[in-house]
Amino acid sequence: MMISKRIQLSSYLVILVFIFFAFKLWQLQILEGERYRNLSEGNRLRIVKTPAPRGIIYDRNGKALVKNVPFFSVSILPENLKSADVGALAAFLGVEAAEIGALRDRKDNSPFIPVKLKQGLHFEEIARIEAGKSDFPGLFVETEVGREYLYGKTGGHVIGYLGKMTPAQFATPELKNFPPDGLIGQWGIEGLYDNVLRGIPGEKLIEVDALGRELRMVQQKPAVKGDDVTLSIDIDIQQAVEDAFGEKAGALVAIKPDTGEILALESLPSFDPNIFSRGIKYQDWVALMEDKKKPMLNRAIQSQYPPGSTFKIITGAAALEENSIDPQQRITCTGGVGYGRWTFGCWKKGGHGSVDFHRALVESCDTYFYEVGRRLGIDKIHQYATALGLGKETGLNLSIKERKGIIPSTQWKQERFKQPWYLGETYIAAIGQGYVTTTPIQMANMMSIFINGGDIHPLTFEKGGTQPVGRVALKPETISMVKDALSGVVNEPGGTAHGSMSQVVLIGGKTGTAQVVGKKKETKAEHHMDHAWFVAFAPVETPEIALAVFVEHGGHGGSAAAPVAKKAIEAYFVKQKPETEAGAPPGNKEPGAPGPKMLQTAAPAAPAPGVRDSHD
Repeated sequence: MMISKRIQLSSYLVILVFIFFAFKLWQLQILEGERYRNLSEGNRLRIVKTPAPRGIIYDRNGKALVKNVPFFSVSILPENLKSADVGALAAFLGVEAAEIGALRDRKDNSPFIPVKLKQGLHFEEIARIEAGKSDFPGLFVETEVGREYLYGKTGGHVIGYLGKMTPAQFATPELKNFPPDGLIGQWGIEGLYDNVLRGIPGEKLIEVDALGRELRMVQQKPAVKGDDVTLSIDIDIQQAVEDAFGEKAGALVAIKPDTGEILALESLPSFDPNIFSRGIKYQDWVALMEDKKKPMLNRAIQSQYPPGSTFKIITGAAALEENSIDPQQRITCTGGVGYGRWTFGCWKKGGHGSVDFHRALVESCDTYFYEVGRRLGIDKIHQYATALGLGKETGLNLSIKERKGIIPSTQWKQERFKQPWYLGETYIAAIGQGYVTTTPIQMANMMSIFINGGDIHPLTFEKGGTQPVGRVALKPETISMVKDALSGVVNEPGGTAHGSMSQVVLIGGKTGTAQVVGKKKETKAEHHMDHAWFVAFAPVETPEIALAVFVEHGGHGGSAAAPVAKKAIEAYFVKQKPETEAGAPPGNKEPGAPGPKMLQTAAPAAPAPGVRDSHD
């Protein structure tokens, strides 16, 4: 009896053991089979995703602005990273242990795709890692394709930079096959045209041994280089602008009036995109963010300032269109006008005397434009300024937020401050002060629309430009009278920018000086100095370029901003002249050689007698 029970118990025990092993076999083969197969393959295979070489960015004259260059990084398989001594690995690579710990704990790590531990290795580092990597199974060095920006800081705000994908970009279906540690365009042209420049990533399936050493290539899918992009900008103008600004902060925007193409867009101080091209270091990013000169601020688009007397173009054109003034009528300036208990002074304390429309614009007489503003009223000024593109975004896409500026009206003040509009406010708005603020790109766009006869082109970085999408109805005689006066600003004695008269091309323009602090508070400190403006176009007869220059705390428009514009305009025109003409001195050219757009007489080397050092 006892023996029978023992046999029965043993049978049960054998059955239980059999059931246990059958369950484990089902668990390993069926329930967790895929996981263990993946782990097994992961010990043998490594997938390396290879970013495609990006397309090359060219300027409008075919000059390459960037090139692709190889660089090296060190990576490890996730399974090897989990079992690695993080402290020892960090010390070996010369990185923070916390960085490697964060990479190890990432939830989105694929078991087959290596994790990049350090990029941009020097040759000495590569040699050291190759010699000691046997202590860290799965560690290997790979070659990648990086970006070199050939002009450094020049045009940095236009060209932009590369960066690692943001969490939002990780979730984008378009980027699901992009290497998780790869660099994509995050700003400027690199960001705007990233889907064109990026290309198609490649993939390599590599068999490795238990130590992660490469045994053979199992499969390879080559990367496809991105398409090239030719921009509308002229890098020579960008360099001329940078040289002309020197250490000053500010911005310049130059536009081709008949197409809306951006010929130059410079914001200074700038930054060097090369520091982003292999993944920016934390300390470099902090230094950029904490720099008091704000090199990451695009002053051409993201900063708004009072336009000063450059706004008199709007006030004057509106008055001519509305027949508010007779351009031949003369108004006497004695140094300002009184209104109630206030006095609105002209920049020229002794007054300009008797001036008509032409002379008032040439000499930038504030008193004349106070009267013009009074006759027009703020709402008419608002109407023409907004029609010419002020007080709203231009729509130029650079992956950054564009400022709108302010063009006040009676309705605007009522909604903003719940107060009525006063005549004194019209006075100062008429000369571009008070509530009026604009961005440099808006002022360049305004100049472009005005001198092309009123056509509104969407602004673009694409060579070839755009077709007009609207038109500002301006009378030809209005445009002619204003252009003639703007030519006088530069080319007539007494003009506020006469010191920037060019021997290369006939320039027209308008100076502006935007007050920063009240006269009583004025000091010699740089941050209390006025802002300097100059809007311009050339040649006067058939304009090919329109631009706006803003010099932050530069002082006077005529002495600080106009010379920068002259350098930019000459950089555009000099290389278009035949070589023999460019080398010949003014006034000594072969008969018939100069085109009608070029000046044919030499400008005086120094201001003629009676030419003042303009305050505007």
